[in-house]
Amino acid sequence: MFQETERRETWVENVERSRVLVVEDEEAYVDALTVGLTKEGFDVSVARNGAEALAGFDECDPDIVLLDLMLPKVSGLDVCRELRSKSSVPIIMVTAKSAEVDTVVGLEVGADDYVSKPYRIRELIARIRALLRREDIIRAEVGRSSSATAAEGGDDVEEAIVVDDISLDASKHEVVIRGQEVSLPLKEFELLHYLMANAGRVLTRDSLIDRVWGHDYVGDTKTLDVHIKRLRAKVEVEPSKPDVIVTIRGLGYKFDRQR
Repeated sequence: MFQETERRETWVENVERSRVLVVEDEEAYVDALTVGLTKEGFDVSVARNGAEALAGFDECDPDIVLLDLMLPKVSGLDVCRELRSKSSVPIIMVTAKSAEVDTVVGLEVGADDYVSKPYRIRELIARIRALLRREDIIRAEVGRSSSATAAEGGDDVEEAIVVDDISLDASKHEVVIRGQEVSLPLKEFELLHYLMANAGRVLTRDSLIDRVWGHDYVGDTKTLDVHIKRLRAKVEVEPSKPDVIVTIRGLGYKFDRQR
């Protein structure tokens, strides 16, 4: 189903044979991405429409997805929405549209980052590596937590964070909001974790981006705003009138204690 590039045996710093799923229908971009990413040490699989991407996603099992917005058969937005419902794989939305609304919609349905066509391959690769590094760090932290838990005979090493009627257990990747367990994509989970761990404190936009996306993140801050909006839709009683994740104008955000 997928076109798979020839695997190279070369080793590239910070990239251990990571697999990239490129979902793109323009041959010029397919060719450029295949050549550029392969030279940088990635394994590349290509889907040329949305239906193909969805049908073969599990078999491909990518570490990251480059997803074009405008696709035949199934749109990039619908592909992103479907993938996010079952996987926390990092997704970079690629779009030829420059309108801000298209970018925001892409982020709202679950993309972790976006890049507009035409783009520079070096910038795109920098974004890929930044997202993959964050995933590696998170997996390592979860692994250390699980190992420590086993060594302690099964007792939780890190207690769940509980703020009012919201609890978060990082070792189990579980969030319970007002008695209901809620599934969160990885970036939303990490953002909520950091906010709750610092409940009552104002966290600057830069500190949130550094913590969740890494200090080498090369995108813009719109990504943070959209993730905050997505979190508010899940944790707030009235998302249009947030009183849990509060905006502190000119500074950033605060997870506000209600009692």
